[in-house]
Amino acid sequence: MPPGVGLACVFFLCVSLRGCFSGSRETAFTYAISAAGVVNAVSRACREGELSTCGCSRDARPSDLPRDWLWGGCGDNVKYGYRFAREFVDAREREKNYPKGTMDHARTLMNLQNNEAGRQAVYNLANVACKCHGVSGSCSLKTCWLQLADFRQVGEYLKEKYDSAAAMRIGRKGKLEQVDKRFNAPTLEDLIYIDPSPDYCLRNESTGSLGTQGRLCNKTSEGMDGCELMCCGRGYDQFKTYKHERCHCKFHWCCYVKCKRCTSLVDQFVCK
Repeated sequence: MPPGVGLACVFFLCVSLRGCFSGSRETAFTYAISAAGVVNAVSRACREGELSTCGCSRDARPSDLPRDWLWGGCGDNVKYGYRFAREFVDAREREKNYPKGTMDHARTLMNLQNNEAGRQAVYNLANVACKCHGVSGSCSLKTCWLQLADFRQVGEYLKEKYDSAAAMRIGRKGKLEQVDKRFNAPTLEDLIYIDPSPDYCLRNESTGSLGTQGRLCNKTSEGMDGCELMCCGRGYDQFKTYKHERCHCKFHWCCYVKCKRCTSLVDQFVCK
């Protein structure tokens, strides 16, 4: 992929996927993960020299790093990525001027909170990475730098925040307040939502839900792709279909792989 294309794709998705959902917890996750994606993409682009406005991370040496380890490898510039994402992602929300106490204003506050939670996830999960140097892998010297966590780890972290997201409502002063005050108030790292989630089992064009009727499912899985969960208790139909795939592949010198095309009859399951 040419330099900058991946970054542009993240920005495009960040803008295009927003503003078309209700204020549900699924929307909260969408905002958080897209904001996290901007931080991740910009931080990496800085390190790889794709942006003229930033370079490698200049974070201070961690106090717990062993004294004989070198600090100063070209790390991911998480601080710049965080600042850029805050300006870029939040701009669309901050330019709105809805009256306090309205649902539109509440939605703006919700979006800003979830944007920040996404940025915090990338920032807080970044850690120190080191590389050994020395003759024959003796690791007599180490060079260390700041490195972003794998983005899948960020996604899993935000999924946990999604599961524990706090339901909010408009308070007397036009600010958001927690519906169930028995729980701790959400921090900047937590997701919040103001609307209940729609029923995603059924097709509903107004909420953007395609439903699960006609979806392929896995009869033996207990996960999200399992027929019991995906079909929402409606049951499923079974049918047989031919599956074509490459098989009996052999490497030929030099240098290509030749495969045969195998066909098999398999069972498939579709939600009613």
